Amino acid sequence: MGPGAIVRCRGREWVLLPSEDEEVYVLRPLLGTPEEAIKVHKRLSELVGYALPSERVVPAVFPFPRAEAVADAMSVQLVWQAARLTLREGATPFRSLGRISIRPRRYQFVPLLMALRMNPVRLFIADDVGVGKTIEALLIARELLDRGEIQRFCVLCPPYLCDQWAKEISEKFHLEPVVIRSSTIAALERQKPPEKTLYEYFPIQVISIDFIKTDRNRHQFLQFCPELVIVDEAHGCAKASEKRQQERYDLLSKIARVPQRHLILLTATPHSGIAGAFQSLLGLLRPEFAQWDLRALSEAQYEELARHFVQRTRKDIEKEWEGAPCFPQRESWDVTYELSEPYRQLFEAVYDFCRKTLEGARRLGSPLRRLPYWSALTLLRCVMSSPAAALAAFQSRSQTPLYEEDPLPEESETLLRESLFERVEEYIDDETPPRAADWLTGGGEVEGGPRLGLGPGSEAARVGSAQRRAMGRLATLAKRLLGSLEDSKLQTAIRLAKDFLREGYAPIFWCRYVATAEYLAEQLGREVGGEVQVLCVTGRMSEEEREARIAGLDARRPRILVATDCLSEGINLQAYFNAVVHYDLPWNPNRLEQREGRVDRYGQPSPRVRAIRLYGRDNPVDGVVIDVLLNKAREIYRTLGTYVPVPQGDEATLRLVLEGVFLRGKGLGAGPELPLELGLSQVQTLHEAWDQEAQRESEQRRRFAQRVLEPEAVESELQATDAVLGSPEAVKEFLQLAAQKVGLGFRFLRPGVYEVKVPSEKEELLRSVFSARQLERLCAGWQISLESPPPAGAEYVGRNHWFVAGLAQYILEVAMERPEEVGVARCGVIRTRAVQRLTALVLLRVRYLTAGPRNDGRYLLLEEVRVVGWEGLEPTRWLDHTQALHLLTKAQPDANIPLPEKQELIARFLELLQPWEATHPEWGLNHPLHQPIRTQILQRAAELSQSYQRLRQNSHPLQPHLPPDLLGLLVLQPLPPL
Repeated sequence: MGPGAIVRCRGREWVLLPSEDEEVYVLRPLLGTPEEAIKVHKRLSELVGYALPSERVVPAVFPFPRAEAVADAMSVQLVWQAARLTLREGATPFRSLGRISIRPRRYQFVPLLMALRMNPVRLFIADDVGVGKTIEALLIARELLDRGEIQRFCVLCPPYLCDQWAKEISEKFHLEPVVIRSSTIAALERQKPPEKTLYEYFPIQVISIDFIKTDRNRHQFLQFCPELVIVDEAHGCAKASEKRQQERYDLLSKIARVPQRHLILLTATPHSGIAGAFQSLLGLLRPEFAQWDLRALSEAQYEELARHFVQRTRKDIEKEWEGAPCFPQRESWDVTYELSEPYRQLFEAVYDFCRKTLEGARRLGSPLRRLPYWSALTLLRCVMSSPAAALAAFQSRSQTPLYEEDPLPEESETLLRESLFERVEEYIDDETPPRAADWLTGGGEVEGGPRLGLGPGSEAARVGSAQRRAMGRLATLAKRLLGSLEDSKLQTAIRLAKDFLREGYAPIFWCRYVATAEYLAEQLGREVGGEVQVLCVTGRMSEEEREARIAGLDARRPRILVATDCLSEGINLQAYFNAVVHYDLPWNPNRLEQREGRVDRYGQPSPRVRAIRLYGRDNPVDGVVIDVLLNKAREIYRTLGTYVPVPQGDEATLRLVLEGVFLRGKGLGAGPELPLELGLSQVQTLHEAWDQEAQRESEQRRRFAQRVLEPEAVESELQATDAVLGSPEAVKEFLQLAAQKVGLGFRFLRPGVYEVKVPSEKEELLRSVFSARQLERLCAGWQISLESPPPAGAEYVGRNHWFVAGLAQYILEVAMERPEEVGVARCGVIRTRAVQRLTALVLLRVRYLTAGPRNDGRYLLLEEVRVVGWEGLEPTRWLDHTQALHLLTKAQPDANIPLPEKQELIARFLELLQPWEATHPEWGLNHPLHQPIRTQILQRAAELSQSYQRLRQNSHPLQPHLPPDLLGLLVLQPLPPL
């Protein structure tokens, strides 16, 4: 008995699957899926079987159809569809599609095709935000798993993305991942045997890169690293001077040193504006890439790099691959407000306070002379964010003096700079930056000493006391604005929220600071509450709590989300929201795209999304950021179709903002320019450099959009896959036929949406098919869609969805064992105009075996359902598969046939097909029916072998396991002559 054979054990038939252990049988139910397989140790089976013969694994045959159980063409069509839809190990070009629960778009197969052309897979996917890089990477991982080329893989990502990755892997790709980070280690250790490590025991891992890069964890991981590693947000792992990022790069460089390891890098922002950082990532794919001059590549180098690098904009995808819009249309505009007089007074007071204290900044020693300036910008940004953020800033800085345990000046300078520019490589804390204003007075360091005395009677303490009194006065001004009509920014946001709700939109208000987000959510709740769900999510919540709050939303009720940038990466929000308001403008233009990409992405059911920048017409802080950064970024985006990083470092960019706010009279009460020797760049110089980067980016994207891969080539492979597994249209046809036979409600509701409902009298019939919870949904009336992504309010149902899988398996079981239950049988007879001679069609489930890619004696099993037909009781002409399939799906009954005549015809053809159970490989030789069937199957195996070799060069030939399973028989009788 070898893989593919039919065996009997425990009173039922099974299919024997390939096993990694020679001492273990892997048995799949005859009509089941691999997920239902069991393992039986060969020795135990023999020992137990001696006393209990039913426990032994013995050869068996597929049950032969019975002539008395006969129905019509619809019944046999239904068996054919059900048999296709239960296939998981399909004999298809793309093996992974038999097991996943989504329908990827055509363009998402491009990275997979690229990966199948290389061994090992070393691929950099840099498609735009919202295109679906997660799906593209996991398609490759699933494909390599199903081809037997890998046994394990892991995803390395920032900690805040771990749960999102685990959810995608589980729900869409039917795998069971574990999340490995500090909070899960203890529980995972209890689940594994003591002699194995986490990294070798769990096959699918999602790992926090910041957890695994440490000395304590890195070495064991590298020792047992899986065959495939996927790295998300790879731009944060480029070679850099910053310690945490350098540690990530060191980890990846060690992973990449193993020549046969598969490595996939993902990011929507491969360029940080620093060429060396990007080159260091390319060097992980192939070491020589790190040495190439990316600005002067030869054609041969471009072609070689293009084998490993794909970068496409949405415009590329819609124009080249889809031929039609496949992403929502983004409508962007600005909404402005004017500062009220009280808000203007607050700003002017804070601005004057900052200018006066900055005058003493020149006495600071290098490199800390920048620290007071970043402090001033931070304080002004808090003030213009909201009165609540201003109050939080004043109170945190006015109530406590400096102490020895406070951050060192060097640490404060780094924290403030990164907080202001919001680097997309790192998660930015959304709390109001602590202690920033303490450095405005120079109290942290002076020339001649690293820190002043910090005791109660020190100079720093006296200066700090005056500072706290000033901060107290500013806090009083901020308190007066809280929740009042004088907070013109808030009032504008309230009007926007009401307009959105009235037009049927569900908006997200993005805020920079927790204090602002909580303040805005509270005020919106008062103004638009009631039926409207107003949800606030900030970095003060754990990742689990954020996800739970989002998942707890009722999609049938209007809703508003107020969030900080803790959600701008990681949690996909397109299912609930379709509009974005930048309540606080980000200072890094790439953050705009990250925020908007949460709703404007693959899977957004709304045809339009809105994105609004909210800022004050007379707000000098917003005005400078817009003039220097955001307008230029938008101009490039509209031209190129994607954002291009600022071509200078964050410090140089912040200098320009500082120059605009403090050195060019941008303040409301501007005074004389401060003599700051910072070597400030000019805005024009920045914009010219930015334009050059945009041109280079445009040329690079043209080179790496993978236009050499034709959409028609992908489409042909998809059609070949659909022919075996069933397309979305086949799923629809099956559900319509099955609903009719079983007696379910299945009706069209609106474009793309159907309602499924189980009548009360059918509940008992289906209790063995669906769980109580599933049946409850079906009985209540359930809205589904056969399109991926589904329209709003409907759930996508594809071939692997529990509803389709359960119904298909039920149909097959009924046809095999109890056809009288719903009138579905394996055999059918109709009288039809579709044929001129008596014609027979047989449904065959064919299993093929192919050697595994490791050449270790192990096999892979693949399956498909074929239709074979011939004319005449004794064959006079054989039909090819296309002709036979056309008759099966299109032939309609044109006259009645008495049941005894049907049974007689079926009995005669079944007699001709006997004996079906002859031993492989002799089956089919010298038999008038079996031999032509055998020939067709062998030809099909050769065709499949050639197509697989074309797609993946290390593919091995397929050998059919004979005989195939005889699933059903349809006899077509011509109409008698008039």
